[in-house]
Amino acid sequence: MDNIRTAAIVIAALVAAAVFVRWRLLTRRRVLGSPADRATYETLHTASLAAPALRRGLDAESAALALPHVRTLLGGPIVAITDLHDRLAGDAPDVTELTADALASGRTQASDRAIVAPLSVEGRVVGSIAVVTEEASAGLARATTEVARWMSSQLELAELSESRTALMEAELRALRAQISPHFIYNSLGAIASFVRTDPERARELLLEFADFTRYSFREHGEFTTLAEELRSIERYLVLEKARFGDRLRVVTRVAPEVLSVTLPFLAIQPLVENAVRHGLEAKDGDGTVTVVALDEGVECVITIEDDGVGVEPETVRDALSGHTTSASVGLGNVDERLRTVYGDEYGIVVETAPGHGTKVTVRLPKFHPGAESA
Repeated sequence: MDNIRTAAIVIAALVAAAVFVRWRLLTRRRVLGSPADRATYETLHTASLAAPALRRGLDAESAALALPHVRTLLGGPIVAITDLHDRLAGDAPDVTELTADALASGRTQASDRAIVAPLSVEGRVVGSIAVVTEEASAGLARATTEVARWMSSQLELAELSESRTALMEAELRALRAQISPHFIYNSLGAIASFVRTDPERARELLLEFADFTRYSFREHGEFTTLAEELRSIERYLVLEKARFGDRLRVVTRVAPEVLSVTLPFLAIQPLVENAVRHGLEAKDGDGTVTVVALDEGVECVITIEDDGVGVEPETVRDALSGHTTSASVGLGNVDERLRTVYGDEYGIVVETAPGHGTKVTVRLPKFHPGAESA
């Protein structure tokens, strides 16, 4: 649904750009080079200057930053930007009534000297742009309407980004709540077992536990680096080895080139906990967890594999579809967050069968504009 909505927004922006080009061709004198090429460049360049402010949402600061570029797109008349209640930027006198009509009707309103077009997000009117000129022509009215549509598409992208951030934060809180009790109880129990027999070992484990929980429950940043995530995984496995003893073997192989890759916070750690908790705890004898991170061109490929008891493929499908199961700690949560950030072509792939262990593969783009570490 988000991909379809984003595609619609892009199409609307391209249509608006075409209208801008025609308007600029009609209103500007010829310059060196092809008029069409020059008008296209100037229009798209001006739009690109206004877009970053609008993608922050509609407020006084973003309106003030976008206003000069919006005025340029419309050929330089007096322009004001409003929300539903107040003028945010610019000075367009004597348009109060037109603005009220545009906000109420959701349609462009015009008089002899003024034009007001509504700004909307997902069908909701959120503000307007008002244009005052010596003579309000039909061409200017059409251009104002298309500029307003383009501005609305940028504001909608801002709201989608905000919604995505809120969703990821909620999913992260849910993941923490799901992981923490089981691991905390087991870790503290393991540390307590060393207090009398090996106090120095207990002290070291307590410091590892403090560092692990500090990372896992930090309150800032949706993203982290693979290096930071792997350090947290190392602490987790040190604590689990204290509990399992020689029963747990750990193998890691990481390409240095991928350590700086940015990824969603707690995207790999829950998968390692799954390998220990559901792969090895129920297995008789020794078990091995293998963590590999490889550099594959424009992608980083991470695998977490255990030689534990495995699970039924149907159980994995249920977990990935969002159903709560006892056989997965946050499996669906991690998959959903990866797809939210990178798209449906990413996410996790699980290979498993009863008695044959489990292998989870995560493919990540090494560079992605929507992923920035704190």
